[in-house]
Amino acid sequence: MASLEEWKKMTSARIGLNRVGGSLSTADLLRFRLDHARARDAVLLEPKFGELLTDLDKLGKRYGIEAVPAESLAQNRLEYLLRPDLGRRLSEASRGELAARIGEYDLAIVGIDGLSAKALDSNLIPFLNILLSELESLRLKLAPLVLARFGRVALGDEIARTLGAGTVIVLIGERPGLSSADSIGMYLTYDPKIGTTDEARNCVSNIRPLGLDLESAAAKTTYLLKESLSRKLSGVRLKDEMDPSFLQKPKSETLE
Repeated sequence: MASLEEWKKMTSARIGLNRVGGSLSTADLLRFRLDHARARDAVLLEPKFGELLTDLDKLGKRYGIEAVPAESLAQNRLEYLLRPDLGRRLSEASRGELAARIGEYDLAIVGIDGLSAKALDSNLIPFLNILLSELESLRLKLAPLVLARFGRVALGDEIARTLGAGTVIVLIGERPGLSSADSIGMYLTYDPKIGTTDEARNCVSNIRPLGLDLESAAAKTTYLLKESLSRKLSGVRLKDEMDPSFLQKPKSETLE
């Protein structure tokens, strides 16, 4: 039987907190305040877009595709947080830039800041590095990689439509929790269009090294994409029937 300390090593969740009388211990309280500050920073700060775009361009060149920046209608971070509707539509300038690159693409991949700057800074490029390698075997025609600022998930629909892509994968910074400020969410939509609602999407959440690890998330994303393209649908009609054993850790990493 595992001890409490062993269980703590397996999760970043708040378990087994120490108490002094009816209150949390000072150490646990300070850790809580630190995590709360990190969560606030993840929402309020912006990712390092310049560095991300440079890295995305380098990654894209390995696969013969370019990287393109885009912006929503939101003018700044505060407006983005207060007006979710503006984060779902492209700015006129970005629409023009993407329209100039229109083609007949099988898939568009879009990185969006969303609600966590840390998620993109820490995990977007490492995850895409694994995912693009996985997708090579599918021999898809990929649209330019897009890195979007002040965006919601639905912004990917207009981006894909403008580029002429039949399917879109959106990788977005998720709303941070108090122990997970760096999670990316993956949203897959077949035949995306403006006005598409969330029941038409498949989601893989908590993509980060201490959550759903990057390799497992890439494998799950590739599986869902293959099924989506084969069945020509996504969302609630596309059931996840992937063998769950791919998530199992090696026996040496499990508790006795």
